[in-house]
Amino acid sequence: MSFSESDYKRKPKTILCVDDEPIIRNLCCEVLEDYRVLQAKDGLDAIRILAEEDIDLVLSDVMMPNLDGLELLQKVKERQPDQAVVLMTGYSDNNLILNALKAGADDFINKPINILQLSTTVEKVFDKQRIRLELADLKRIDQLKSNFLGLISHKLKTPATAISLFIQNIAEGVESPNDDNFKQIVAMVQAETVHLEQLIQDLLYFSDATLQDENVPLEPIDLGHLAEQIMFSLQPAALNRKISLENLIESQLPVETLMLNPQCIGFAIRAILDNAIKFTPEGGVVTLDIRVEDNTLKLLIKDTGIGISAQELAKIFNKFYQVDPERTGQVRGFGLGLHYARNFISSMGGQLSIESELEHGSLVTIQFPLTD
Repeated sequence: MSFSESDYKRKPKTILCVDDEPIIRNLCCEVLEDYRVLQAKDGLDAIRILAEEDIDLVLSDVMMPNLDGLELLQKVKERQPDQAVVLMTGYSDNNLILNALKAGADDFINKPINILQLSTTVEKVFDKQRIRLELADLKRIDQLKSNFLGLISHKLKTPATAISLFIQNIAEGVESPNDDNFKQIVAMVQAETVHLEQLIQDLLYFSDATLQDENVPLEPIDLGHLAEQIMFSLQPAALNRKISLENLIESQLPVETLMLNPQCIGFAIRAILDNAIKFTPEGGVVTLDIRVEDNTLKLLIKDTGIGISAQELAKIFNKFYQVDPERTGQVRGFGLGLHYARNFISSMGGQLSIESELEHGSLVTIQFPLTD
C-alpha cells in the first residue's frame, strides 16, 4: 500500500453540511455519524469554515440565501479543484444538474433526502477519492521506476566508461606501465572503481531504506575521516566537471569519535557532496571543513554553485521534491536524497541544515552533539 493511500485511510473524514434549514443539517449529522460533520447555514458561512478547516467533502443545498449552492461550488473549485462537492436539490432540472456536473460537482442527492441514498452517495464519493489517490500513486511509482533506470544509467556510466577505456588502452598498447603518468592513471581508475562500488552499495542501501524505518545499529565513527574518504571517492566526478574539491580539515584537529551508523552517515555525506558537485558550474569549488563549537561537532560542506531560491529551500527536504532540471541541466533523480539524508542524520541524534542564496552557492551543515 502506498503512503498516500494508507494515510488517506487513517485520516478521519470531515464533511461540511451546508443548508439553510437546521433540520436538514441535523439529519445529515445523524445519518453520517461515523464521520466528523460540521455545519454551515449558507454559502458564505461555508467559505469561512473551508478557510479554517480541512474538509474532505462539501455536502451543500442548491437553493440558499446570500450564496447559493452553485455559486459555492464555483468558488470552492476555483480555490481547490480537487475538493469533493455533492449537491442536494429538490429540483429535477436537467440543465441545472448538467451545469453543476460540468462545474465539478461529484454527485447529486435528491430532496426530500433518502437516508440510504445519502449514506451510499457519501461512501461512493470517498471511494472515488481513494481510487484517484491510488491512480496518482501508481503514476508516481511508474515515474520513479523510469527515474531509477535513468539514474542508474547516468550514475554508473561515467566510472564504468573510464574503467573500460583504461583496460582497452592497455590491451591495445596505448597505455604502458613504463609511461610517466601510468601510476596516476591507475590511481584514477582505482578511485573510479571505488566510486562505482560505492554507488552500487548506495543504490542497494537506498532501496532498502525506502522499505523500512527501524533503529539502525551504531558504532564509533570518525566523522571527519569518513567525509575525507567520501570526498576522495568523488574526485573523478569533480575533475570531469572541472570542479575543485578542497579539504580544509586541519590534520592536528583532535579526533572526535561519534556513535553513528556508517551506512546512514555515509549515504548522507555522499548525497550532499554529490549535489554540491552536480549543481556547481565548471571552475567552481566545493570545500569540506569540520569544527567543534559549543560541545557540538559540525561538518561543513560549502559550494560555489547555482544556489537555491528561498521558495525551493522551503521544499528541499520534501519527499520526491526535485529542483527543476531545465534550470540545472541535470538528469532527474529520485528527489529522495536530501529527504533521507536528513532523516538518517536525525535518527542518529544530529541535525542537517542548508543555507543558500540563488546564484551564491550553498552551505550545508551536519552537526552532532559531543558527549563527555
